Amino acid sequence: MDYNHPFNRRLGAVALAAIATLGVTAGCSDDAEVPAGNAAAAAGGPEPKTIDGAKAAAQTVFDRFSGGDFAGAWELYTSAGKKAISKVDYIKLNEACSRKGLAIQLTSARMEGADRAIVIAKQLVAAQSYTMVYEADAWKLEPAKEGLALYKLGAAKAIAAQKKAGTCASA
Repeated sequence: MDYNHPFNRRLGAVALAAIATLGVTAGCSDDAEVPAGNAAAAAGGPEPKTIDGAKAAAQTVFDRFSGGDFAGAWELYTSAGKKAISKVDYIKLNEACSRKGLAIQLTSARMEGADRAIVIAKQLVAAQSYTMVYEADAWKLEPAKEGLALYKLGAAKAIAAQKKAGTCASA
């Protein structure tokens, strides 16, 4: 069951939402370390519509999330993801229930058509697939259906639901 947003899925009692933090590194990155696939976007141009572009964008999302930059991770969601939860509620939810600081490792990826990519990421012992969508000249993370349903509850109800499910360790 995926009660957390696409970045907070943990398998079993420990990791039903653990895949959420798919960062290759556990450290924080600075502006000089923008992944190569996002260099064009950082410079104001379109991201490459390639598997490497999708992987670089996914890693950026996962790094931001696992580093605790929830506002930055939300910015890299699809328009549907942003409509499902406000930035403020996304931050509240993840400050309460995320497993930030745990490295997320991108393990593989494949294209699914011209503007979708499936990336596989691992956190702790759990692996999860995520969908990246090419939208407005950039790769964006598409939240899973379970994540969208959770987000639509709003922060307070989503936190309560995760606590009830045992996937929110924080108070």
